[in-house]
Amino acid sequence: MTTTTKTRAYAREVGARLRAIRIQQGLSLQKLEATSHGRWKTAAVGSYERGDRMISVENLGELAAFYDVPLHAFLPDGRPDPLPPRTARVVLNLPALARVQAEDAGPLRRWVAGIQGERGDYAGRVLSIRHDDLRALATLCNTDRNQLLDMLRQWKALDPTSDVADPSDTV
Repeated sequence: MTTTTKTRAYAREVGARLRAIRIQQGLSLQKLEATSHGRWKTAAVGSYERGDRMISVENLGELAAFYDVPLHAFLPDGRPDPLPPRTARVVLNLPALARVQAEDAGPLRRWVAGIQGERGDYAGRVLSIRHDDLRALATLCNTDRNQLLDMLRQWKALDPTSDVADPSDTV
């Protein structure tokens, strides 16, 4: 494969990721231009997404900031699957979870240790998980999702940065 062919393939891959993230955010090209107050022109972004035009690192960084997505999410990493839909996150406070008695939180702590092992992250004070993981964790803990969230709150193991509404906040 020639350098030019590799460059075009790379531009198409970056463009596919740009398009996937824009669509995940629920934006058409026109809505992107309007929402960005003209900063991101329909023609330019469409050209980037098709791979017809290479985006500069500076513009890619600015677009990543606009989408509130890490820059590396746009870069090809050999993964053939499309990016997963953007989901809210649940953040576990690991020191608080470690203080809970093993008979109460043992299965949850073992699951967390497994996730840390997969991610190679043993020094973190928090662990972000998906909302979808709550169903599996609730089953693991012999409870339902809401009861699990209540337990995590009671243990102070649900970090305040979590995107989880507190039932007492609803009217």
